[in-house]
Amino acid sequence: MYLKPPREEASECPGCGVWFHKWNAPAPAPLAALSIDDDDDSEIVETFDPIVFYGRVVTLGLLLVWGLYLSSLDYTYGEIGKSFMHNILLPIHEAGHVFFRPLGEFMAVLGGSLFQVALPLGIGVAFYWKQREPFGAAVCVWWTGISLVDLAPYVWDALHPQLMLTSGSTGEDGSHDWVYLLGETGQLMRAHGWGTAVHHCGVLVMLAGIAWAGWYCWTWWTHAGRPTSLE
Repeated sequence: MYLKPPREEASECPGCGVWFHKWNAPAPAPLAALSIDDDDDSEIVETFDPIVFYGRVVTLGLLLVWGLYLSSLDYTYGEIGKSFMHNILLPIHEAGHVFFRPLGEFMAVLGGSLFQVALPLGIGVAFYWKQREPFGAAVCVWWTGISLVDLAPYVWDALHPQLMLTSGSTGEDGSHDWVYLLGETGQLMRAHGWGTAVHHCGVLVMLAGIAWAGWYCWTWWTHAGRPTSLE
């Protein structure tokens, strides 16, 4: 069999018009992901844009104020249940019951609370690992913390149900998720302790998200005037 000699790498294919040197070249790095330190490629920051930067600073300030306000609400009385944020989280909570239903009764009941916390956390992971967007990931960490803060009154209420649920009752008829969950695990008498723990954990996670976002904005600002490299 006669084999034609290979064309030069810089030549063009006469059939399809593909330039061989472009076809074999490695894909360029995204322009939005530029190294801010020649000696440490682990820190990635975007090309500086003043409009985006100040927009994020304003967003960060609003999230801080909103998060502190929601955290200050009395979780022992479920005050956060009247907030706008609760109305956002409630459909996510109810969807979790549906998604986890094939895994059995316990997981179906736990699924509401679990999905309420896992969804923002999963989106944050996607922002960080797939989009290389630390600020978006940090906002999702804030969201995760607020989800825990929103969940705390529900856990606290399990010992003596008083909150009005979507079923139209206080949960004494068995529709209270955490009466069932803590009862099944033998922790019902410790509901107040678990509720307090969930609230405090949520506040810490919320503040961690704010701190991460603030650190990223500061890093972006301090390196704005430095030359960047695609390497």
